[in-house]
Amino acid sequence: MTEEKSQEKKIIVDEDWKNKAQKEKEALEDKEEPKQERPSQLPAGDFSSLVSMLATQALFAMGLIATEENAEPKKDLRLAKFHIDMLEALEERTKGNLTEQEEKFLTSAMGQLRMGFVEASK
Repeated sequence: MTEEKSQEKKIIVDEDWKNKAQKEKEALEDKEEPKQERPSQLPAGDFSSLVSMLATQALFAMGLIATEENAEPKKDLRLAKFHIDMLEALEERTKGNLTEQEEKFLTSAMGQLRMGFVEASK
């Protein structure tokens, strides 16, 4: 019976040690790196997000957005045209089914991308 009690104590001591070690680890992480607020969920998948995603890909492909600081952006005008064409198809297929705000957003994005494509093509 004495052995059973000592085994129970070891389990309790081990659990206490694990909890203490976890708290120390968390305290060290808090000191080393301030916690940044991270969204607990991804934003809603909506029409504006889709347009933004495709427009950003087109801008990258046109070389108007660099992926690394001080790095020369690479141009891939065929890929840029593909993303712009995807947005044009989206514009055509959704005509008459968008809210006024969505339509303005898409029209504005398309206009900016077309001007950017002309500049990038020079």
